[in-house]
Amino acid sequence: MKLCVLASGSEGNVTFLSSNNHKILIDIGKNVKYITDRLKEIDETPENIEAIIISHTHNDHVAALERFVKKYHPKVYMTQKMFFDLPNLEAYDNIIIYEDNIIMDSLKITSIKTSHDVTDSRNFIIENQEESAVYLTDTGYLNRKYFEMLKNKNYYLFESNHDIAMLMNGPYPKWLKTRVLGTSGHLSNKDASFYLTKLIGDNTKKIVLMHLSHKNNTEEKALETIHQTFQEYQIAFSDITCAKQNEITKVAND
Repeated sequence: MKLCVLASGSEGNVTFLSSNNHKILIDIGKNVKYITDRLKEIDETPENIEAIIISHTHNDHVAALERFVKKYHPKVYMTQKMFFDLPNLEAYDNIIIYEDNIIMDSLKITSIKTSHDVTDSRNFIIENQEESAVYLTDTGYLNRKYFEMLKNKNYYLFESNHDIAMLMNGPYPKWLKTRVLGTSGHLSNKDASFYLTKLIGDNTKKIVLMHLSHKNNTEEKALETIHQTFQEYQIAFSDITCAKQNEITKVAND
């Protein structure tokens, strides 16, 4: 399995996944040129993207969708509620509605419902033979009922959006601070760190912290929080990095 974050943050989110000759984008929130350039850096091309899987319809996750499908015509996987949120794609003839599982040969992608201020928000468990990954961003909390499904995977791409003190003392208006902190907002560094103490296991190889706010967080604060939290819970795990807004972050590369 090849897994690579092409961009992660409030300016746009795109992740590349390939397995068994299936080449997929999870979300497509940057412009087509940026995506094309980043794909070239990992020896991939937009023409070979078979499918795009949409997690939700905020612009930082779908910005390039309309132009990309017109040019390259991949399959687009989305839920029915997402489809109705994207009227510009009503005439597109290569949409597949998903609800629970997306299966491509031995590649299985299981969607879980998350809590974000859109009509529908999903995140994913990716499994291919002996390899597994969790993709989880843009949610105000993680429902406990999913813990067992998410445990002990190889790779965690996990939102760590904001430092609470930076957010509260920062430039956002009160309503926006309330939105980010709410149950339909984003996971803080502390939230992410705590959830990961409950999820990672002996099979876990790498954690990538995702969707860091450029105004309310820093890589140093996100990493400091998770390392301190792991130390409190006596968890010895150090292969943790932060995804970049405008750079590639390699996660797995078979």
